[in-house]
Amino acid sequence: MTATPTSLPAEKAATGLLAHARHIVTENPVTGLSFGLFILFLLAGLVGPHVVPYDPLASDTAAALAPPSAAHWFGTDQLGRDIFSRVVVATRLDMTIAIASVALVFVVGGLAGLAAGYFGGWTDQVVGRICDTIMAFPLFVLAMGIVAALGNTVTNIVLATAIVNFPLYARVARAEANVRRDAGFVQAARLCGNGEWRILLGQIMPNTLPIMMVQVSLTMGYAILNAAGLSFIGLGVRPPTPEWGIMVAEGAAFIVSGEWWIAFFPGVTLMLAVFCFNLLGDGLRDLVDPQRRT
Repeated sequence: MTATPTSLPAEKAATGLLAHARHIVTENPVTGLSFGLFILFLLAGLVGPHVVPYDPLASDTAAALAPPSAAHWFGTDQLGRDIFSRVVVATRLDMTIAIASVALVFVVGGLAGLAAGYFGGWTDQVVGRICDTIMAFPLFVLAMGIVAALGNTVTNIVLATAIVNFPLYARVARAEANVRRDAGFVQAARLCGNGEWRILLGQIMPNTLPIMMVQVSLTMGYAILNAAGLSFIGLGVRPPTPEWGIMVAEGAAFIVSGEWWIAFFPGVTLMLAVFCFNLLGDGLRDLVDPQRRT
């Protein structure tokens, strides 16, 4: 069966997008490494809890504080729980918190910033004052206060992380919209009879995505650090739930006595996750930038 004329442009666009993505990933080894780490973390979060060798909550006091070995790759903690299994299972929770909080602030903060930069006036004043109020506090302290007031649940951690990141997205989106609201392509769209919101969402927003995607990758790393930091001080996810920050906090007390592996492996995993998202920014920018597509 031959392809219909209407399906040919769609197939050609999809093929071109895949070729562009392959070029971006293979062009820079660092970008390829960051995307590889990102896929590895996604796989660990999706299938890790089903393939880990031990139950992450099961205690075995006979094997407590065992160093890394063939039986326990990352060793065991003070209760005999397998650290490798707990690190892998914790990936799903930490990635969920990071992705959910960043997606929330990307939509809310991005749209608020775009509206402020495009329409100006009272919209700009309201969004600006909200950003100023949030940034008047130390961001981690503000997150601590929100979680302490609302309760240390995963939902509240996501909400607190999104709130403290709101000014970053709103200000970036506002600046980009403010620069482009009088551009030639916007004037042409307006002359064609498009409404203001259609111009904002169809013309302004796609041109702000490259720099916004860089912000997404950076705040993904911050969101993981924020969740781990809250758990480290006892305001995050509650034990015995596997979470990188909790595991580092539990292992910190045993470093002096020589059981370094309890805090080391969760800490290294946390470092690799933040490292991955920090390197991912340039690749995501090039992937969604219309000017890079040929």
